[in-house]
Amino acid sequence: MPVTLLLPSPDSNSITVGVSPLAELSACLHALDEPGHHPAAARWVARAHTEIDEDLLVRATAWAPLWSAFRARYLLPLSPGRARSLAGELAEIEALPIGDFTAMTLQALIGKNGAGVGENVLHRLRLISSSRVELGTRLYDDPQGFRRELTAFLEAFAAAAFDAEWPALRAALAAEAAVRERALDQRGAMVIADFPAARAVDRRRIVLDKLYNATARIDADRPCLLVPTLHGRPHLVVKHYPGYPVVIQYGVGTSAGPSLETARHRLAVLQDPTRLKLCYAILRNPVATAELATQLGMTAPQVSRHLRKLREAQLVHVHRRGSVVYYQLDAEAIERLGSDLLSVLHR
Repeated sequence: MPVTLLLPSPDSNSITVGVSPLAELSACLHALDEPGHHPAAARWVARAHTEIDEDLLVRATAWAPLWSAFRARYLLPLSPGRARSLAGELAEIEALPIGDFTAMTLQALIGKNGAGVGENVLHRLRLISSSRVELGTRLYDDPQGFRRELTAFLEAFAAAAFDAEWPALRAALAAEAAVRERALDQRGAMVIADFPAARAVDRRRIVLDKLYNATARIDADRPCLLVPTLHGRPHLVVKHYPGYPVVIQYGVGTSAGPSLETARHRLAVLQDPTRLKLCYAILRNPVATAELATQLGMTAPQVSRHLRKLREAQLVHVHRRGSVVYYQLDAEAIERLGSDLLSVLHR
């Protein structure tokens, strides 16, 4: 299930790289809410729990649905540009048309990527969690007051737990942005295909491996902003709300994990009982096809067909000694299946 970016040309005129304090602050808040899959932010999270006022932590928990699994669109840059301040970005949220602010908030609460979220929103939120119903009700009752309270919280939290660290973060992110800008100058839009879970279909289409289908066009009227993050690793956040720039927030130094299709393929291959028996037989030592056929009471061609499936899923090592081919299970690949699947679902 991909997000497809359509490029009018392979050049980089419509793509820039920018550092965003608001996006990094939101990444920090996300890590605070879901620390389990953010080991790179573990020290900051631990320090936040010991140094931040308890009331502020409670407020952070109350607002957390806006930056948990689905980030509200306005928590990433609303306009193109390489340099920005937190005060300026909060002012942009305040200046949003209230209809757009409300729709972006509901989108985050529902967890739906698109301009609309449909009818019976509060009923849908009630089926998700009580905290989301509470935020949704407050939003409907007084959207302007809701927005003021949110920006006031973000400003207070930044003062307590983010502002002192931001200069060091900004320097590291700016260095990364400079490297990415040079790559843009040399290779154009194809640098997006370097991100984990991204690939170029051709010179005018780039596919990002996400858990939903969408298409977004990048051009002069709708530019794309690449935003590096340190605390947001390992996520690749893609936002393409109509009428606003496409934003991709990517982790600095994040290695490419398996694609959704790779994880799904490996799980499907291992559903076959015969292949599981083969895995057991080749777990500890390399074994030749003929020997496996003898152990499992099968013909060599039958065993070869099953081994080919395991090899295509990259779950075995293949060794050749003379004319004999030996197979051994890639135990690390099997061991990573759970964490690989989890990393795909967290994207």
